[in-house]
Amino acid sequence: MKIKSLVIAGVAVLGFAGMVQAKEIKVGVASEPYPPFSTLDSSGHWQGWEVDLMKAICKDQKLDCVIKAVAWDGIIPALKAGQIDVIMASMSITAKRAKVIDFSDKYYETPASVVAPKSATFKATPESMKGKVIGVEVGSTNQAYAKKFFAKTATLKTYQTQDQADQDLAAGRIDATIADKMALEGFLATSQGKSCCKMIGDLPYDNETLGKGIGAGFRKSDTKLREEFNKGIKDVRANGEYDKITKKYFDFDIYGS
Repeated sequence: MKIKSLVIAGVAVLGFAGMVQAKEIKVGVASEPYPPFSTLDSSGHWQGWEVDLMKAICKDQKLDCVIKAVAWDGIIPALKAGQIDVIMASMSITAKRAKVIDFSDKYYETPASVVAPKSATFKATPESMKGKVIGVEVGSTNQAYAKKFFAKTATLKTYQTQDQADQDLAAGRIDATIADKMALEGFLATSQGKSCCKMIGDLPYDNETLGKGIGAGFRKSDTKLREEFNKGIKDVRANGEYDKITKKYFDFDIYGS
């Protein structure tokens, strides 16, 4: 009886230890839709390229990851306060952000671009867009870029989400919007985007404002978790899963050089 009891107790302890190891990792995404990277489907489930990549990384590293939506302008405070453990929300790796959080290795990169109404005749330059009203998402690298290069010649109008800027552009309330090229291509692929607007052009890259690609964000104390995500990114790129996911959403390589 005593031996049997010890065996049962041992199994119970091992089972409990397994449960402890399977710590839930809360992955923060921006609550605002950001197609084709992260959007809610009709059933209320998150989907998109970045969501699929997150799932692949977590599966590779045997992490129990769950998505938690957070408003974009509060996503770094949520990370620091422990409300989420990781940020995967198309966040650019910038020196300013790196002062308060750590980043994984880059997992994609995108230039900033300008979209305007189909009737627009101006070019994607500060000189050509003089006097125009340009919509940008508040707290984004594109807002920082626009402040640096366009604020002296144009009026900047900020929005809580890029979707709001897109809607105002379609309604004719602003003259253009500056945002990540791939997100703008997602907008232009919609029926509304196709009917109203066009891509004016890409903007010259600026490391100071646009950063060094897109990475996952971590608390500075979470070195182990950051290393696990780095290993996951490396693995899915090596085993073909990254390319498999990318081909579902893009017809070109979004990783960059």
